[in-house]
Amino acid sequence: MDVVLDTPLVSTNWLMKHINATNLVILNTSMKAKEVKGETLLQYIPNSQYFDIKYKFSAMEAPFPNTIPSAAQFAIEAQKLGIHKNTAIVVYDDKGIYSCARAYWLFKAFGHDNVAVLDGGLPQWLIENKPVINTYIKTLETGNFESEYNSSYFKHFEDIQSLINIETCLILDARSKARFNGTEKELRIGLRSGNIPNSKSLPYTNLFDGYTLKSRAEINEIFNNLIVEQEQLVFTCGSGITACILALCALHVNYKNLSVYDGSWTEYGSLT
Repeated sequence: MDVVLDTPLVSTNWLMKHINATNLVILNTSMKAKEVKGETLLQYIPNSQYFDIKYKFSAMEAPFPNTIPSAAQFAIEAQKLGIHKNTAIVVYDDKGIYSCARAYWLFKAFGHDNVAVLDGGLPQWLIENKPVINTYIKTLETGNFESEYNSSYFKHFEDIQSLINIETCLILDARSKARFNGTEKELRIGLRSGNIPNSKSLPYTNLFDGYTLKSRAEINEIFNNLIVEQEQLVFTCGSGITACILALCALHVNYKNLSVYDGSWTEYGSLT
């Protein structure tokens, strides 16, 4: 039976119940390589395939990491995973919710709404002693996925420069407070510390209770404490990954007019 995903999140119990749905594709979006040399314990959720954010679903020629790929590249790589127009996609990773939020946001940006994040990811799945496999399934056919890019999902350097002084826009930074305040060095060698003018700090870790997200009421309260009267929210981080966690959470509690700054601080700190 086919499934339709109409919420940003699904639980581990939901996935276990629907794991053999005919139109379901399950994607492991973890940032590490597919197979780590010498690793003896490989654990994946059954029916998983690997979604390679770094080398397949990013623009490799771009000067900054994790840059959004072209619509054509995204469509080709999605088709290779057997993804069709009617495919329901569940994305997860090995940290709980981390890079899977980026994968989710990319699918939304390229016009595919039948997608959700597994709340708690592989760690929660393992805690609950649900079944695992040690190899990915093989894609038997090429999908008919088509991408139609919606530019409202991402902002770029020029957009940020025009938004920093607009009172109706709030920029929220997912990095740690120490990185936001410039008291801790950036991970990228040679990148200066600091933050985007008029932005506010919201470390993505504040939104979690263990590996799963906090309740909708708690998440809503966190956002309400930062938002005054802004109608537009833009999320940033180090290189466009954890900003998508903030975007996912904001969407989860029904905020509208949301965008992720694709280049994030790596770009902004380099160009200013």
